[in-house]
Amino acid sequence: MEITAQHNQGVTVLYPKGRITIGKGDVALREAVLGALDAGGTKILINLKGVSTIDSSGIGETVSAFTTVKKRGGDLKLCELSSKVMDVLQVTQLITVLDVFDSEQEALDSF
Repeated sequence: MEITAQHNQGVTVLYPKGRITIGKGDVALREAVLGALDAGGTKILINLKGVSTIDSSGIGETVSAFTTVKKRGGDLKLCELSSKVMDVLQVTQLITVLDVFDSEQEALDSF
């Protein structure tokens, strides 16, 4: 799991690539979100177009990241989910809790 970050329109955009699963993927996501917060970012967008699989640990870490960002006065959104990841969010009903967008630009415009 690799995660790169860019800044666009005052938003920290994280680009994970690979699988967000127990072990490396969930830890990498946590570290990337905490790193963005520690650098002063309050608007965080996770672009999931490069994520092929997410398991329960990845879902748990996504929810934890959402909660942590909110507690620090920030906002976290997701965009460009694969159909597999979207299915997992729908089954867990997290699609109703998390802000999810089809495109990165649509998500950026929503901040």
